[in-house]
Amino acid sequence: MSDKTTDRHAWTHTTESGIPVASDEHSLTVGADGPILLHDHYLVEQMAAFNREMIPDRQPHAKGSGAFGTFETTQDVSRYTSAQFLQPGVKTQVVARFSTVAGEAGSPDTWRDPRGFALKFYTEEGNFDMVGNNTPIFFIRDPLKFQHFIHSQKRRVDNGLRDNDMQWDFWTLSPETSHQVTWLMGDRGIPASWRHMDGFSSHTYLWVNAQGERFWVKYHFKTDQGIRWLTQEQAGRIAGEDADYHRRDLYQAIKRGEYPSWTLKMQIMPYEDAKTYRINPFDLTKVWPQGEYPLIEVGKLTLDRNPTDFHTQIEQLAFEPNNFVPGTGLSPDKMLLGRAFAYADAHRARLGVNYKQIPVNAPLCPVHGYVKGGTMRVREARDPVYVPNSKGGPVADPQRFPENAVWAADGAFVREAYTLRPDDDDVSQANVLINRVMDEAARTRLVNNIVGHVLQGVEEPVLSRVFDYWTNIDPVIGQRVREGVTARRS
Repeated sequence: MSDKTTDRHAWTHTTESGIPVASDEHSLTVGADGPILLHDHYLVEQMAAFNREMIPDRQPHAKGSGAFGTFETTQDVSRYTSAQFLQPGVKTQVVARFSTVAGEAGSPDTWRDPRGFALKFYTEEGNFDMVGNNTPIFFIRDPLKFQHFIHSQKRRVDNGLRDNDMQWDFWTLSPETSHQVTWLMGDRGIPASWRHMDGFSSHTYLWVNAQGERFWVKYHFKTDQGIRWLTQEQAGRIAGEDADYHRRDLYQAIKRGEYPSWTLKMQIMPYEDAKTYRINPFDLTKVWPQGEYPLIEVGKLTLDRNPTDFHTQIEQLAFEPNNFVPGTGLSPDKMLLGRAFAYADAHRARLGVNYKQIPVNAPLCPVHGYVKGGTMRVREARDPVYVPNSKGGPVADPQRFPENAVWAADGAFVREAYTLRPDDDDVSQANVLINRVMDEAARTRLVNNIVGHVLQGVEEPVLSRVFDYWTNIDPVIGQRVREGVTARRS
């Protein structure tokens, strides 16, 4: 058969069953102008497939895209983890997806919003997933509030419109949001491209070395392209001109051979430190100061291959933090533990129970288990389909996941972790971000962004709470926000 790149007519058009198609222009009818016949199976197949080709949007993180590449571990961190893909010199295939949080699949990707930064590592010991953002913190610390937070960022029930009053209503009644909202309203709230933003695990995870020693860790993927961002005015203009601006940028950069890369650096905390550290190290609304837990370089992530079928490889791509391999694990971070259930459950609802058999989600290593049946199962199940058995079925390997590979899941540990500590307030780190990280020009842009956002539909009594919210974070910023809103409304 001729190569289809040189002869576009070389391949015979077939049905999905591989049967040659008689015509791709005319339906089967009674005579030239008669009624269409129901037994035109190719026509029925085409129409039926078209009616079903859309799948539900993600809820949230619907708008996004991604690419494939490799991760190479360039430094020796074996003293901290026994994970195979984190040993020196190991190269691992990776797929990444970047996204906005609140918008639907057709929304502009330059809206002011956190960006998802999700990675799937196809390791020899199974898939390792990291579901992160371009921010090192998040709005809330307890998964009980997550659904309500997302609802506040979506659309009203009565008119189907997004509503800034609804957003600020939630934020001002949830003071733990102050750190993330300060980040969001600042310069990095709208990255210039996905290539020009960092990625963070945000959550605290666990590493375990070959000797069984445990460490708490945070992942920082630092962009090698440099941090760049858009002003609110630039982002608004681009949103009206190209709703797929960030998606297009990534695709075209890789197509040009300008492969984006990120350097993975880790913050590592000895296991026992977490019991007495001055802030709760598992609180998703807080960072670990890098002066106390400095970044340690680990390796390089490079994206060098675009998807060839967006629906199959990106829309059906499913990440879940419960995919952790030997040498890694979860932490008492309540949001992380909630996501360990919620993400997999979301995929079962959106893609079906056998979503891990979709090629982009399937591990590259062998799979031996006892799951069978279910909609769209394509991997062959074999007897025995139960355990324990005496028929030679697969058996667990406790040496791969020893008891000390997970944190002690007793209630006392979790309760102590979330007991108020000396520096466990909701606004101090937001204040540090404003006064020690931002310069005066950045603070001015922060105020302008807040004022512009508030002026789009925020009314009393929420408006007064907005002023109090920012005054509580920083009195000067609070006063500037109040004066800015008052001046522009007068």
